[in-house]
Amino acid sequence: MKKKLPSAKTPLPRFHSDQEAADYFQTHSVSDVWDRLPEAKPAKATKALERSIRERHAAANSPISIRLGSEQIAAAKKIC
Repeated sequence: MKKKLPSAKTPLPRFHSDQEAADYFQTHSVSDVWDRLPEAKPAKATKALERSIRERHAAANSPISIRLGSEQIAAAKKIC
């Protein structure tokens, strides 16, 4: 049985590192204050990250040709 975590403080404390935040959220729950938390700004990806994502996406979507039997094609169509 899971132990109920104590509620987080409002507002949440400032964290100096990701590890400090992880330690805090291991021992506190934000469920009681979730609706009162400020909205986070959307993250902006760096140009290098955007380029890396495009390169991985292009590599992952390389077209291939395979031969399938008619039963296999029918089964694949049923799944989709």
